[in-house]
Amino acid sequence: MDITTLSIFENRCLVNGNWITSENNLEVKNPFDNSVLTSVPILEESIVLQALQDAETAQKKWKKASVNERSHLLRKWFDLVIQYQEELAIIMTLEQGKPLKESRGEIAYAASYIEWFSEEAKRGYGDIIPNNIHSEILVFKEAIGVCAAITPWNFPAAMITRKVAPALAAGCSILVKPASETPLTALALAKLANQAGFPAGIFNVITGSSTSIGKIFTESPIIKKLSFTGSTEIGAKLMAQSSPTVKKLSLELGGNAPVIVFNSANLEQAVQGVMDTKFRNAGQTCVCANRIYVQNEVYDEFIEKLRLKIDSLKLGNGLNPETDIGPLINSKAILKVEEHIQDAIKKGATLVTGQTKNTNGNYCLPTLVKDVTQEMLCAKEETFGPFAPIFRFYDENDVIKMSNDTEFGLASYIFTQDINQYIRVSRELEYGMVGVNTGIISNAAAPFGGIKSSGIGREGSKYGMEEYLEMKYVCLGNIK
Repeated sequence: MDITTLSIFENRCLVNGNWITSENNLEVKNPFDNSVLTSVPILEESIVLQALQDAETAQKKWKKASVNERSHLLRKWFDLVIQYQEELAIIMTLEQGKPLKESRGEIAYAASYIEWFSEEAKRGYGDIIPNNIHSEILVFKEAIGVCAAITPWNFPAAMITRKVAPALAAGCSILVKPASETPLTALALAKLANQAGFPAGIFNVITGSSTSIGKIFTESPIIKKLSFTGSTEIGAKLMAQSSPTVKKLSLELGGNAPVIVFNSANLEQAVQGVMDTKFRNAGQTCVCANRIYVQNEVYDEFIEKLRLKIDSLKLGNGLNPETDIGPLINSKAILKVEEHIQDAIKKGATLVTGQTKNTNGNYCLPTLVKDVTQEMLCAKEETFGPFAPIFRFYDENDVIKMSNDTEFGLASYIFTQDINQYIRVSRELEYGMVGVNTGIISNAAAPFGGIKSSGIGREGSKYGMEEYLEMKYVCLGNIK
């Protein structure tokens, strides 16, 4: 399919309301067959620096816009995203590889953040704090200023909207650097935002060198808030680079999510939950199941039920409506999955279904192994692929210790029909999010984020709006 025939296709950068090109360009490839879809600009440093200044000028006006105006424009953007859902989904599938049915779902999910924050724009409440007869304590919430966002390739729409929508709702301007693998979804979303009528300079999308643009974002005193989704290693570097300018940060970093299936679990529910969290987007999600702990009494039965589900999955081109799993993003991702599978087999794990080595481009056959132990790489590192390792456990306290035995603390999952058990275990798990009897936890109304090396800050929900607001205390004395 020729991506350039889509009405919302765009391969130029949006800077201060203008669509700009560059002499140097970066190819965007389809991971299905590595064909070149188009190219996007590699912006020069001078253009990025000017974009920051223009965003600062625009933000000073935007923060004074009424909350009704901000809300109205966000709602118009939401309506356009829903109107062009199919085209956005096709663009995403072509550049990212995920099945079209998943892309449609992500566009709806991404739009839900725009809708949510169009409503939250009206709710930046402050406080009046009781003091004494001589003065009043007033607390105002104000836009933090110019923001920057660096987004990943695995969810090229949702990672944009859950950063951009609250920023715009709060009265901030924002510059987005999308992943080099998937810039076209971001540019299409920006095109629709432009159509919705946002003022020039409020929402900007720039492409080019991640290292260069990231350095500009972190070092510039104009940028007051940086939001990043990606690896812990890169997040830590951005955090260090941001320290001289004391920026506010939101960092959603790596994960190593445990799934705990207790004897009391409904096994059909648990198997479906694991399928939902493990194999969505070919396992390329930060909250997907990375370690699956199953209690001894249901261990064999669970594995057999899961094997049947895995063997029914269909690999192929994401544009094929029958495809369940598309290609991984690139050959590097394939090598990481292969390394984890082969390490597990070498150290005593048993292959149940799947493959130990890829033989077909960027595709990786969904793979299930059992008899996995804490000494294997898959217990320590995030796989980011369709590999399901099954650990056996006997005792609740032991599985909690194993689940918490990681530097990461993003998402975790429990399957049990024992209400007291889910309360106990949820309290003990050292994670920012816990799913109970479900493999799908992301929601625009919920605070998304982790603890420990999985990051700081929250996205989505009323708490996500707070990330883009500053608090100002005014002491109001008696007027005489």
